[in-house]
Amino acid sequence: MHAYRSHTCADLDTSHVGQTVRLSGWVHRVRDHGGILFIDLRDHHGVTQVLADPDSAAFAEVEKVRAEWVIRIDGEVKARDPELVNPKIPTGEIEVFIREIEVLGAAEELPLPVFGELDYPEETRLKYRYLDLRRDSLHRNIVLRSQVISSLRRRMTDQGFMEYQTPILTASSPEGARDFLVPSRLHRGKFYALPQAPQQFKQLIMVAGFDKYFQIAPCFRDEDPRADRSPGEFYQLDMEMSFATQDDVFAVIEPVMRGVFEEFGNGLPVTPSFPKIPYREAMLKYGCDKPDLRNPIEMQVVSPHFEHSGFKIFAALLETPGHEIRAIPAPGGGSRAFCDRMNAFAQKEGLPGMGYIFWREDGGETVGAGPIAKNIGPERTEAIRAQLGLKAGDAAFFLGGRPESFEAVAAKARDEIGRELGLTDFDRYDFCWIVDFPMYELDEETNTLDFSHNPFSMPQGGLEALEKQDPLDILGYQYDIVCNGVELSSGAVRMHTPDLMYKAFEIVGYDRDYVDRNFGGMVSAFRYGAPPHAGIAPGVDRMVMLLAGAENIREVIMFPMNQRAEDLMMGAPAEPTNEQLRELGLRIITED
Repeated sequence: MHAYRSHTCADLDTSHVGQTVRLSGWVHRVRDHGGILFIDLRDHHGVTQVLADPDSAAFAEVEKVRAEWVIRIDGEVKARDPELVNPKIPTGEIEVFIREIEVLGAAEELPLPVFGELDYPEETRLKYRYLDLRRDSLHRNIVLRSQVISSLRRRMTDQGFMEYQTPILTASSPEGARDFLVPSRLHRGKFYALPQAPQQFKQLIMVAGFDKYFQIAPCFRDEDPRADRSPGEFYQLDMEMSFATQDDVFAVIEPVMRGVFEEFGNGLPVTPSFPKIPYREAMLKYGCDKPDLRNPIEMQVVSPHFEHSGFKIFAALLETPGHEIRAIPAPGGGSRAFCDRMNAFAQKEGLPGMGYIFWREDGGETVGAGPIAKNIGPERTEAIRAQLGLKAGDAAFFLGGRPESFEAVAAKARDEIGRELGLTDFDRYDFCWIVDFPMYELDEETNTLDFSHNPFSMPQGGLEALEKQDPLDILGYQYDIVCNGVELSSGAVRMHTPDLMYKAFEIVGYDRDYVDRNFGGMVSAFRYGAPPHAGIAPGVDRMVMLLAGAENIREVIMFPMNQRAEDLMMGAPAEPTNEQLRELGLRIITED
């Protein structure tokens, strides 16, 4: 027999009754029932109930074990009495009578419990992550992550993609976030950078003629953490393909995403065909470029109904070019209490409030109520109701000014209204593509142009568009994939000639020397024949987070850092020794 086990703790069933078996695992919990000691023995695979009565030669040793001790037992498999069968576990029809026991690893008193799902401080959980990972929910999340990655690999290779690894130590590249720098011992005063993404390398793979690349790629960005972003590092399904259009990328990624979410989404429906929503339409209807389409609410522009109206606040706003009034319909929200609640929500988000109208039945007619309805009169109020398709018992909320000043709050309000009124169907996965992003945006503080998305993206219209169009009118072949309000990835058709790159960067104020200095490897490669190519990189962490129903991305990462980008378990970041600093030619300058 094997030194530690003949079976796992998930293998045994009634077909093994009468057999002598050997199991090893952790003591999940110990129960004393009338002098008989029951142990739930747990390993990676599952749980088996083992027991010893006072007649067993092993009873005295069994009495000594405690939670989370690692033990090996030999024993006989017996069928449970019908009334004692546990249908919640695969081994619930049997139990093992212990004949021999060996303690493989005793455990001291635990700093946090493993049994159950108690809510412990995150700092404690991260410091003792190896214990936290023993908890069933977290264990399942990490297993799910492995299964998702395996499925992604299989689905990509099935479509003819090959996995290649790109360098981890590379040159710094301005891609929108801070680099992690690594000092060079051999080249004092010089630094490598950890890649924010394999962007340039995967484009060079296309130039090299490999056609279809993918990688489960680690990426490193020195950014502040968020609930949906881990500090320091994350993983993505990075892919690139040659001789490809935007639609070719969609045709590859849609079945991969749909298949993974159907495979691991617990039977929840998945969007059969992902709709394509232009960026400007998304901002108008949803207030953001990552809409949760499980919520059916769509905002509309209602400015004409407030021009020269009795509602002076909105009428005055509309006298300024570029200002508009948008309405958020709220079917079923037609009560003053709900309207006041949403107004308070807007105030918490930093706005003075949200105007509202709610409609009710009065004498067989649908009439509007609230301060706005009173000020603009019944005719305009009815016109708004007709445009929004509302009825008695419904409401609408209004925000005005420059769209950029209120869209973020409008997006949150739309989500809140959908939740509060039960309009959002949380039991499905709704995907969409956001397309036609502007190539450039204007920084209002500096009045300068900058890239609004990936700087390596192909402009719609090519070089001619860059040379002849107003930069703010140029759209890019750029796209995001969004699921349930979570942006999973950005992607683009890439520039593949030096002329395009030079011109695109010239528009935002960078000369040829800047491009050559920062992207010299790629520009040089493009001079020797580069194919048209396109790609995308869906985030693995966020995918698993959605599939696991987790609220925080740290629940789907094996060894995450805390909110201050610290590894409490391993003690990172740590101070270097003086010897290390001397070898690297560095010294620490402390702040006063």
